[in-house]
Amino acid sequence: MPNKLEGLVNLTDLDLSFNDLPRVPEPVYLIASLKRVNLSHNQITEVSTLMDTWTQVETLNLSRNQLTGIPAALCKLVALKRFFINGNNINFEGLPTGIGKLYNLEVFMAACNKLECIPEGLCRCLKLRKLILHTNCLFTLPEGIHFLTNLEELDVRNNPELEMPPKPVPDELGSGPEFYNVDFTLQTQLRMATGAPPPPQPNKDSYARKMRMRGRRYQSQSEELKGMVEDAEEKKVSGKNKRLGKKQDSDEPEKLLKGRKWNEALVKPNLNYNDFFNEDTGQEPGLVVWQIENFLPVSVDELFYGKFYEADCYIVLKTSFDDTDQLFWQIFYWIGKEASLDKKACSAIHAVNLRNFLGAETRTVREEQGDESEEFCELFENGLNYVEGGTASGFYTVEDPIYPTRLFRILNQSKVQLEPVEVSTSSLDPTFSFVLDAGLKMFIWSGARAKGTMKTKGRLFAEKLNKNDRKNKAEIIMCETGDEPAEFWRILGGRPTDEIMEKPEYNEPPPVPILYQVALGLGYLELPQVDTNGGKLSTKMLENKHVYILDCHSEIFVWIGRKSARLVRAAAMKLSQELYAMIDRPQFTVQIRNLQGAESQMFKARFIGWDDVLAVDYTLSADYVAKASKQLGVTNITTKEAQAKLQKVAKVDLSALFTTRQQPIPNNEQEQYVEEWNEDLDGMECFVLEGRKFVRLPEEEIGHFHTGDCYVFLCRYWVPVEQPEGEEDDDEPVEQEEDFQCVVYFWQGRDANQMGWLTFTFSLQKKFELLFGEKLEVVKTQQQQEAPRFLAHFKGKFIIHKGKRKEPVKPEEKNKPQFYHIRSSGGILAKRVIQIETDARHLNSEFCYILKVPFENYSEDGIIYVWIGSKVSESEADHAKELGNEIWDSGYTVQIVNEGDEPENFFWVGLGGKKDYDKSAEYINYARLFRCSNEKGYFSVSEKCSDFCQDDLASEDVMILDTGHEVYVWMGPQSSDVERKMAIKSTQVYIQHLMQLDSGPIRKLRCTFRGKEPHHFTRCFHGWGQFHDPKM
Repeated sequence: MPNKLEGLVNLTDLDLSFNDLPRVPEPVYLIASLKRVNLSHNQITEVSTLMDTWTQVETLNLSRNQLTGIPAALCKLVALKRFFINGNNINFEGLPTGIGKLYNLEVFMAACNKLECIPEGLCRCLKLRKLILHTNCLFTLPEGIHFLTNLEELDVRNNPELEMPPKPVPDELGSGPEFYNVDFTLQTQLRMATGAPPPPQPNKDSYARKMRMRGRRYQSQSEELKGMVEDAEEKKVSGKNKRLGKKQDSDEPEKLLKGRKWNEALVKPNLNYNDFFNEDTGQEPGLVVWQIENFLPVSVDELFYGKFYEADCYIVLKTSFDDTDQLFWQIFYWIGKEASLDKKACSAIHAVNLRNFLGAETRTVREEQGDESEEFCELFENGLNYVEGGTASGFYTVEDPIYPTRLFRILNQSKVQLEPVEVSTSSLDPTFSFVLDAGLKMFIWSGARAKGTMKTKGRLFAEKLNKNDRKNKAEIIMCETGDEPAEFWRILGGRPTDEIMEKPEYNEPPPVPILYQVALGLGYLELPQVDTNGGKLSTKMLENKHVYILDCHSEIFVWIGRKSARLVRAAAMKLSQELYAMIDRPQFTVQIRNLQGAESQMFKARFIGWDDVLAVDYTLSADYVAKASKQLGVTNITTKEAQAKLQKVAKVDLSALFTTRQQPIPNNEQEQYVEEWNEDLDGMECFVLEGRKFVRLPEEEIGHFHTGDCYVFLCRYWVPVEQPEGEEDDDEPVEQEEDFQCVVYFWQGRDANQMGWLTFTFSLQKKFELLFGEKLEVVKTQQQQEAPRFLAHFKGKFIIHKGKRKEPVKPEEKNKPQFYHIRSSGGILAKRVIQIETDARHLNSEFCYILKVPFENYSEDGIIYVWIGSKVSESEADHAKELGNEIWDSGYTVQIVNEGDEPENFFWVGLGGKKDYDKSAEYINYARLFRCSNEKGYFSVSEKCSDFCQDDLASEDVMILDTGHEVYVWMGPQSSDVERKMAIKSTQVYIQHLMQLDSGPIRKLRCTFRGKEPHHFTRCFHGWGQFHDPKM
């Protein structure tokens, strides 16, 4: 298969059927334009997670192969419509749980497999028309199968033990299949919000139901066994009566009793084995391995089956079906030659415990290292591999391994290949991706111009390295340019002071690896070079009776075959050292020893066809798992554990809808906060972005902001020094010592792009860090989302203009009036002056406005009208007059206009004519904004603060706005149908709750969409304007 297939950017159809392909060629994964892929009738055993690049594939045929599972990366194929996996060996665990994300799926064919059930997520593919599942091992189907309204064909033939699930019936009014069987009645949601225990309900555990159905298979057998036991007891009593000379009650002929077998004499002790083994242990055909660690059996990952540490002991369970279609168990316990006495004893004990737990009648078989039986060896397809070392025991401890810190550059090639580079910031390049291996932490850094495939390859390599060499204990951290954690730079020796530049030497091809074979000659050692066909290494070149040295210039590997001679093994390490000193090599060159069967991931990555495919679920981000862990109160949680635990989280959380509205802080208290914060302020320096650098903001412009600009404010605060505990206070008053803290506020307008933040990160922020060190705090804030402490420094003179500060004004716009709205949403701290659309409809009798009207042909002169609403308080009116007199050019004359006394000839002309406007702002006292989202893994409602703005309307979510008379359900363009349906039902519950509390006027339910909001909706937001997507 050629390696340049990714160059076929217009290829849409690929047919590789009826071949003997053992795996999907890697170049195929890089063809992102594919729409139809046929890989049927091959010998493919695994599919790589790199299949997530096939985002345009509509038809995927993997039938008639040797697949046992499909990776979770399948869920990224959002365009997939037809999926065929007939004639494989896939069971229930082989299908990804997130398959429900394939919302375009119409045809799913999985006939002639080993499926016991299908994932519930498949029933969320509402476009599914054909579901072919005949000739499987189905016991049941999810209840959601009844909700596939578009399903035309369902084929479940040749599944003799299948029992269709009953159609679920809604328990109460308000729930139902159209709302995903969530009970939205007010009583239920109130009970959930207050934490009251729900009424008892019948258990609907799907796993327990599956086990009960499976138990029916053995029901007749157990009854037969019970009858045999009773018959044997009667015969035993009959024999005893005969020996005592008693007569038989019946006329049946006497029979001799046979001796009891050894397994009949076994008595299962009354112990609880659930602490050692899971409930589903031994219930499915297959192989399970446990490792003895600290006296207890610990489950071993399937990837390490067949790899045994010489100082450990293992328990192996083989489950299969016998000729009578009954479960049959084989139990082995394996003992390493260096294993301690406690591990040997525990392996034997827990092997017996496993037999008792299963109720098996088989013997436990002892296997020793080097003397294993053929029956035991046949359990592992890849044979047995012995690894030096062992895990901790009850009597001995194991030292933690020391991992050297290394930095790898991901090469721009078709396969996953990395090149070691110096661990320094000088090695970084903006056109490449890098993997920083710091032991139990791995950082994947991608340059600003690096290809997306490099980032994917880096993630895949890190997952493999973590799985194989770190036993899944390492943390993988994704880093983007400008958003690196501090620890990343610390490991590399500090944040770079200069901009990261391209390295010309990276454009040169990497050194070709050289493979040597260490052999014994006539009285001396030989080191012949193996023909690698231009550096193309293959596992076929390695024979288990030889020792090899692989020279990769910056890495030297010694590979020791299992059957190699001891003398050659010892000589190989000495030869590698001599080889290291023969030529000039980088200082970071390392020598790595590899035993057959326990090779490092770096060594495997050098060979073609030595790719262990891992099922990495890219759909579950690290942040998502971390949130699940924090919410559930657990740490060190794995992805699979998080998925299992998240299923136990409540389906909905509407508690925010039942809380009372947050009341604003009284103005006198807010004034006290303003006074205290400004007393602590020692000084404030202001900067604004001009071009590509930050310059000082003129003093007369402080308090003026523009939506298209970025500003930086360096604030120095006095902080009292805490007195050490235990010191006695003197009678004489002592002046309290003070220290300082610097806070940098980065303010970004809603029309500004992200380049301002990147410029600040790489220029001004570095200078501040050098000056203030640990006393520096950086706060990034968006327009109208400022912190109260920051707003307090402007004392109510916080003015936001449209556009950019020094943007050239078009001639036709020089004489256009400018209209500003003075408003506070939650007290004087949140008071802002924002430029809005020049239209009289935006006036309101409870607010003040400023209209700046330039004279025609005299742009430097004009009139500033300060419009005072009839319902405005005296203090607010004085504040508006002060703003009109102080903050604009002296060439403008200020005229105070009270509502109803507007000059007809000039004021209304500046606003485009007199129009009807609102006379009341009662909605300010009722306005509440809620967010409906599924980001926690379930539907939840959270409330925004009272000082909300237009940018709080998230496009991927649904929002609920209470205006006092209407409750609007605002639907983002990227929100899902689940969020929309549940948000509407939640709003109905919210309205019912308000009616029950008799809280204000009766609300009406309204729905609106982005860009189509009515005036009653937009007036609740200060400075409403057009929507825009975030700019880069």
